Amino acid sequence: MSRNRLKPVRMNLTSLMDVFTILVFFLLVNSANTEVLETPKQITLPDSVVEEKPRETVVVFVSPDQVTVQGETVAFVRDILASNDPEIGAIGDKLSELSDKVIGLKTQAVTQSREVTILADRSVPFSVVKRVMSTCTGRGYERISLAVLQKASQAPQSAQS
Repeated sequence: MSRNRLKPVRMNLTSLMDVFTILVFFLLVNSANTEVLETPKQITLPDSVVEEKPRETVVVFVSPDQVTVQGETVAFVRDILASNDPEIGAIGDKLSELSDKVIGLKTQAVTQSREVTILADRSVPFSVVKRVMSTCTGRGYERISLAVLQKASQAPQSAQS
């Protein structure tokens, strides 16, 4: 009878703990690398094939109705279309205010890069987007990126004989 009795099996948990520790570190390191700009629901971006990850910049949203800088509404599209000024004063004032009121290292890095990302709805007239871009360059933000939706790149199809 003693031969048929099973002895308790001891598991070595050290190697299992090592695997889980490595997995946790891998997930922590790679989770910080994903950066996605949240697109407001009222904006429809054009499609494009993009290879580079976007950098952290000052964000300007141009919806069919209004213009927001860093989430704060500064102007309305109808007012921009009605005005003949090449520069939009409210946007310029907000950009100047952002560079004056820097809080924290991350915000300081964003404003010192002097770079702007413009998310403009595809239905907004180009004259409005052009004046927003002109205002940004007039206030020293000379690196301008236009945001688009990333779509899958299509492989060229070969012709078969």
